[in-house]
Amino acid sequence: MSVPALSNPAARRLFLHRHALGDAPTGPGKGADLSGLIERIGFVQIDSIRTVARAHDLILFSRRQSYRPEALKHLLERDRALFEHWTHDASIVPVHLFPHWQHRFNRDAERLRLGWQRWFRDGYEDQFDTILTRIRDDGPVTCSDVGQGEARGKGGWWDWHPSKTALEWLWRTGVLSITRRENFQKVYDLTERVIPAPHCDAQTDAAAHIDWACTSALDRLGFATAGELAAFWAAIPPAAARDWCVGAAREGRIAEIDIEAADGSLRRTFARPDVLAEAASLPPAPARVRILSPFDPALRDRARAERLFGFSYRIEVFVPEAKRRYGYYVFPVLEGEQIIGRIDTKAFRDDSALRVRAFWPEPGVRMGQGRVARLEAGLDRLAHFADCDRVEFAPDWLRLP
Repeated sequence: MSVPALSNPAARRLFLHRHALGDAPTGPGKGADLSGLIERIGFVQIDSIRTVARAHDLILFSRRQSYRPEALKHLLERDRALFEHWTHDASIVPVHLFPHWQHRFNRDAERLRLGWQRWFRDGYEDQFDTILTRIRDDGPVTCSDVGQGEARGKGGWWDWHPSKTALEWLWRTGVLSITRRENFQKVYDLTERVIPAPHCDAQTDAAAHIDWACTSALDRLGFATAGELAAFWAAIPPAAARDWCVGAAREGRIAEIDIEAADGSLRRTFARPDVLAEAASLPPAPARVRILSPFDPALRDRARAERLFGFSYRIEVFVPEAKRRYGYYVFPVLEGEQIIGRIDTKAFRDDSALRVRAFWPEPGVRMGQGRVARLEAGLDRLAHFADCDRVEFAPDWLRLP
């Protein structure tokens, strides 16, 4: 039996609107407006790299031109409207969702115990009570505040000293929470002193948790396979998402729909029954150019982005320099509803300059005067956000085919 199909342009438009990239980036970008934006897109991934701006800040700036990092800090550390924990990676999440993280804490307590006993040095479990007593009596700590006298390795995350491992374990399993960051370093405190009591004490059963994970993911993605639903929050196993899809389709809450990819192929997914009418009613996205974070939620699923936009993107931070095709930290560039290319740029704050090494248009994208002017305007806005007063271009920055 045939199923409805959503054209590629309509699918892209719907997807971008769900990710708050189909609107003009207006609004105060703080307080309730910023909290509502994060609720709309689900979560904001955190990353420490700051070649221009940190990922979470650039994600929000691309949707609110007035956004400044202090506004996010206030919501996290003063208002406690958000909290920091794990989705597919470290993320900032609306605090009212905290009860659903209790399921993650319980799952991770067993899963991590088996893995961490193999990966990390012995002795971290012996530090649990010592660390908790210190925090309870003396207040929040960073990893540098604990473990004095312990051997400190020079390797990667697997070479943590035992007290650092203990801190991370207690955070991953919900006993501790991140109360703030200082110079991007986590500061840990008891969860009951960080998460407001109504959210800290609330519980959800397993069935309600699975239903939340799938419905909330579908509402933010617009259309998805069972695997994509499970991967959105990384909160439930794929089998649970598959079972949910079967039940929700039987109840008429969702329906099968074919999504046209950029190459014209069709992919069977699930969506709300009214998705075709919704997609048809959406206005076009503004034609402005936005420089996106490599970790933008619209691009986090690289395979989905490639299907929808025909945009193949791989971050090359961990690729040896000689083997990089583009650069260490290259930003995708969105114009309206089309990804038009990628750009290698970096903020040199000491010199107050945003320097552009190269821009590579996507195949078939023509760089006429109007498009170049829109790109330069986007770079001017980005420079201002990065505390730079000008943009400097390398002589051969426009890499035309």
